[in-house]
Amino acid sequence: MPTLRWISSQAKMIEITKTILLSEDEIKIDYVLASGPGGQNVNKVASKAQLRFDTNSSSIPEDVRDRLRKIAGSRITDDEILLIEAKRYRSQERNRADAISRLVELIRKAAVEPKTRRKTKPTQAAVQKRLETKRRHSEIKNLRRRVEDDSD
Repeated sequence: MPTLRWISSQAKMIEITKTILLSEDEIKIDYVLASGPGGQNVNKVASKAQLRFDTNSSSIPEDVRDRLRKIAGSRITDDEILLIEAKRYRSQERNRADAISRLVELIRKAAVEPKTRRKTKPTQAAVQKRLETKRRHSEIKNLRRRVEDDSD
């Protein structure tokens, strides 16, 4: 479950990392009827939580926002709104907490900067070993060929 921190008396802040805080005002949650466990309860109570997070107007840094869009994949709409649906539990509150924790996990993944790839060359010994293996393999294949009769 994500950590909620009080910054002021009105707004709850969700701590993503030590440097990234997200206001609960940036998240919009709707509740709809859900299928799944719950018996007759599913016909009466809107327990499925649909979380909407607008990546364009969010307070997260630009580089994290770009990586979040890539990680989110098909969960992000054409309007750059991240949509997370939580229907794992029977209660609205647990599904709400599940949706928020999934959003926090996505943003935490996006907050990690990928390592830059540096080109490397194989060592001279590795090149020699590869060529020797190729020669041996070629020799084995040549020995499998049909032997021609030169006794004429």
